[in-house]
Amino acid sequence: MGKRIALFLAVNILVIAAVSILTSIFGIGNYMTSAGLNYNALLIFCLIWGMVGSLISLLLSKVMAKWMMGVKIITIDGPHSDLVLTVHRLAGRAGLTKMPEVGIYEGDEINAFATGPSRNNSLVAVSSGLLNRMNSSEVEGVLAHEIAHIANGDMITMALVQGVVNAFVMFFSRVVAFMIDQAMRGDKEESNGLSPLVHMFLVMALDIIFGILASPLVAWFSRYREFRADKGGADLAGKEKMIMALESLQRAYPKLVEVNVENRSQYRSMQISSKKSRIALFSTHPPLEDRINALKGL
Repeated sequence: MGKRIALFLAVNILVIAAVSILTSIFGIGNYMTSAGLNYNALLIFCLIWGMVGSLISLLLSKVMAKWMMGVKIITIDGPHSDLVLTVHRLAGRAGLTKMPEVGIYEGDEINAFATGPSRNNSLVAVSSGLLNRMNSSEVEGVLAHEIAHIANGDMITMALVQGVVNAFVMFFSRVVAFMIDQAMRGDKEESNGLSPLVHMFLVMALDIIFGILASPLVAWFSRYREFRADKGGADLAGKEKMIMALESLQRAYPKLVEVNVENRSQYRSMQISSKKSRIALFSTHPPLEDRINALKGL
């Protein structure tokens, strides 16, 4: 736990330091002028903050995954060599010129993920729970799905989308805060408007509100990625194996939640569920039923 906290703090400090240096070098940190907001300077400032944070997280994604999830890298010469060979075979079919690293982490959940800053610098990791509960064909379907994510460049595009969304959230929250401040001043020259502290808290509150309002857009793109990765996985491993993997996950989910009541929110956050959510707009993964039907319709 201490290592995870230290890594989280280090990443955030690095992001803040990098952005502060960039804004100081280009002199764009001061977007307030005597005439009001300099919208161009504010937009550039927000784009730098939004994009740099996402890109640094992307660059560190493999390191963070290994540290925070406890991923142990496996090789073709050690245990689970069949897993490595499968990943390499699928990666070759997908046209990847450099094979992804392959890792396993301890966990009861049935889960797998792909991460990394580029197609040629990536990681595919699976949980021990997945290996224990799925047969080889189902595992291949899951791995094909993750390789498709890498081949599609989904990690990069997701970081770019999130960065742009973050930038506009920051931009609009500061514009609205400025408008509220001006409205509080009115036409009275002696009025000082909002105090700096109140203005800061207002911007923070607006960041949260606009962030929530913008999250369905990011979630929609994430759901689109999942359907596309399912299709890519079907092309790489075969449609039947992809369907088998999703149906296995669909069967296993109710039992996992029943056994792991205290971790129910964890499974929901990973969208390992066959039920349609009431807050589907905020779901990053489509319901398993919809994914299976989409594959059957190919």
